[in-house]
Amino acid sequence: MNHPFSLFKFCPKCGSNKFIVNNKESKKCDECGFTYYFNSASAIVAVIQNSKNEVLVARRAKDPAKGTLDLPGGFSAMHETIEETVHREVLEETRLKISSLKYLFSIPNIYVYSGFEVHTMDLFFECKIDDFSKMKAQDDVLELLFIPKEELNPKDFGLISIKKGVEKLQTLHI
Repeated sequence: MNHPFSLFKFCPKCGSNKFIVNNKESKKCDECGFTYYFNSASAIVAVIQNSKNEVLVARRAKDPAKGTLDLPGGFSAMHETIEETVHREVLEETRLKISSLKYLFSIPNIYVYSGFEVHTMDLFFECKIDDFSKMKAQDDVLELLFIPKEELNPKDFGLISIKKGVEKLQTLHI
């Protein structure tokens, strides 16, 4: 795909068509001087295990990668901490409430949505759940299932960062 800048033709501040590439991370308007930096969006991934050392996996209900496996997660909202994002996304997708969480690692990603490459920084968190009784697939999740950690196959996951994350999880002792 083309660099995301190719889709930005006009200055978002003044509307000028003299919105040109400034460097590999920004475009600048020759009319008003506004510089726009293209930065990664924050996203989270929840790693949830039950007492049997099985990992909670979601099947994606929507594109991108519809029908493939995923881990619960999503984009952070404006004015939301990353920790708040983890709690909200897990609740929205699974109806589960997190009792504690711990940062694990991060992986840069490109998430293609509506034909647009969204550069993300995916932050993986180990999430403890005390009660799984209210678990239900919702939002953009088709189904939820537990898979023994040692049986997770990165090839079954549709998003690049999740494949890499699953590979990394298999080497960690969590």
